[in-house]
Amino acid sequence: MTFRASVLTLYPEMFPGALGLSLAGRALEAGTWSLDVTQIRDFATDRHRTVDDTPAGGGAGMVMRADILAKAIDHVAPANDTRPRLLMSPRGRPLTQARVRELAAGAGAVIVCGRFEGVDQRVIDARNLEEISVGDYILSGGEPAALVLLDAVVRLLPGVMGNELSGAHESFEGGLLEYPHYTRPQEFEGRPIPDVLTSGNHGKTAAWRREQAETLTRERRPDLLDKR
Repeated sequence: MTFRASVLTLYPEMFPGALGLSLAGRALEAGTWSLDVTQIRDFATDRHRTVDDTPAGGGAGMVMRADILAKAIDHVAPANDTRPRLLMSPRGRPLTQARVRELAAGAGAVIVCGRFEGVDQRVIDARNLEEISVGDYILSGGEPAALVLLDAVVRLLPGVMGNELSGAHESFEGGLLEYPHYTRPQEFEGRPIPDVLTSGNHGKTAAWRREQAETLTRERRPDLLDKR
């Protein structure tokens, strides 16, 4: 089954962007996943192709109109389309590796890239958009966030990574940050590879990696340990 991503945006030229390169790009060419990009302005009704208006109640900025965005969503994902509908938004739930794995196991996703001050709440409610955030900071639009989400998902699709075990020993898998990595040369600027990694003792290596992962997580992301 091919993972099908449908992106709705005011800047379709931003796609596939980095997704056309490396693992994601090769998988796109191979048909492991597909990407279609829709220009939201194509569903505007005036000659200026207007998609936004001033916020009700006053305030700064502009708001994406519910009627225009709803028509775009309905065109891309009719009622019988079971793919999750996502809205990239700084007020959304944080994107987690667990949610990424859920998405990768599905048929695809419809991804709406917000712009301006935000999106009319009525279309979020009416079209059941799941708001997702990629971090506690503000971007100029949802497009970079959509690229991040898709990159995280596509790499987990079957056959995309050369070694399927690669995805099982990364940060956030198992609720811990990843342990440190080393490779040749044996010594770099007076810093040797830890002896345990060249001992040939797989049990001690696994224990060391676990200990290092727990230490790094405790130092940098204690919140992850609280969740565990």
